[in-house]
Amino acid sequence: MIERVFPNVDWVKMWEASYETIYMTLIATAFTFVIGLLLGLLLFLTSKDNIRENKVVYGITSVIVNVFRSIPFIVLIILLIPFTRTLIGTVRGADAALPALIIGAAPFYARMVEIALREIDKGVIEAARSMGAKVSTIIIKVFIPESLPALISGITVTTIALVGYTAMAGVIGAGGLGNLAFLEGFQRSRDDVTLAATIIIVIIVFVIQFIGDFFTNRLDKR
Repeated sequence: MIERVFPNVDWVKMWEASYETIYMTLIATAFTFVIGLLLGLLLFLTSKDNIRENKVVYGITSVIVNVFRSIPFIVLIILLIPFTRTLIGTVRGADAALPALIIGAAPFYARMVEIALREIDKGVIEAARSMGAKVSTIIIKVFIPESLPALISGITVTTIALVGYTAMAGVIGAGGLGNLAFLEGFQRSRDDVTLAATIIIVIIVFVIQFIGDFFTNRLDKR
């Protein structure tokens, strides 16, 4: 039955491409979470009327975040080719896509972190400050616990975006399902290959959304 619907699909290649997509997504998500969280905390802490208000630091960080958020991902990949070649040694393969994936997604997540932190009850923050808590203590015991459901929800959305980014990266030889759909499907007019790759991408997205929703609901105390 499957052979009739997908006569041109090489399932060994399809599973290898699926692994590459999942690999790129997971590694990029891990780095994006850490970098985005740090950038988001910096934006929040240095913004107006906050613990470490600093217009210069906030302005510079905000501009950097906005610039990288504004660049279309496919353009960003091309712009980063010299950097990627220097860092990875090649511009092809799953590893070569990681710098662009991380640099493209981290600023996006940073803004989501900043928004999540702004939703924290000011009274909780002021109570911690009045007790003489250090900034590091407030971050660890107030900011992160209070905003954790929103942080998880944000990284879920970002991870799904990263799946789409990996597909775009595949068009220029980064591997994964996007690369397979383009080379084996589109360029050879094999619609069943493109369809199979698309179905697997949709399944991956649904799994990510399910896991993200599960943890968000478990952590939401409201």
